[in-house]
Amino acid sequence: MSEGNMRLTLKVWRQSNSNTEGGFENYQLEGISPDMSFLEMFDVLNEQLVEAKQEPVAFDHDCREGICGMCSMHINGQPHGPLQGVTTCQLHMRSFKDGDTIVVEPWRAGSFPVIKDLVVARDAFDRIMAAGGFVSVNTGNAQDANNLPIPKEAADDAFAAAACIGCGACVAACKNASAMLFVSAKISQLALLPQGQAERKIRAEKMVAQMDSEGFGACTNTGACSAECPKGITFDNIARMNREYLGAKLSSTNV
Repeated sequence: MSEGNMRLTLKVWRQSNSNTEGGFENYQLEGISPDMSFLEMFDVLNEQLVEAKQEPVAFDHDCREGICGMCSMHINGQPHGPLQGVTTCQLHMRSFKDGDTIVVEPWRAGSFPVIKDLVVARDAFDRIMAAGGFVSVNTGNAQDANNLPIPKEAADDAFAAAACIGCGACVAACKNASAMLFVSAKISQLALLPQGQAERKIRAEKMVAQMDSEGFGACTNTGACSAECPKGITFDNIARMNREYLGAKLSSTNV
């Protein structure tokens, strides 16, 4: 093994599907470069397994650039691993030490059933978005930005909320498996912009109702969701969502 390369022990969760029991399997790796990404290290593991005529580990990925939110791994008890503000694909092996044992699991939430190994189904997020995460205003052709005046603070807050990539780390971090940070980011993103006003009230009601029907838990108010979010979505969005929802319910009651 060349200087600077690492020996690692991986404890990886293996599970055929959501209807079967899973368990940890131990794997030994050598020659891992500190400059590899965490997913590249898993590529090496899978090449090793294929060469040994064993089933490779199923894990989710797409862009490998921290954009798509697919690379959801629970690493040593933390969603996306030990670094803040990064997804699993942006985590590099220099964050670990030679000889380390690394435990890798899928997101643990009843609303995110395991498809296989480290891959979970996050269709619940899609259904929440379909319930109200859209605008129906026909804005026509693209206009000059100056023709749609938006207060800078509102624009900045909307842009920050829109950074959510729907990876589900907030759910994985919450002891109640709450999806409130995700839902609040999507509600905030549209509620703060003029194009999102038409459905503002019904959006809050429908998206929260769909979130509840999917079986996500209640907010714990511990802030673990925001702390583990790779895009830094703030806890303020949950407060905004609560105001949007309360306002919508009061409005519906008074009609």
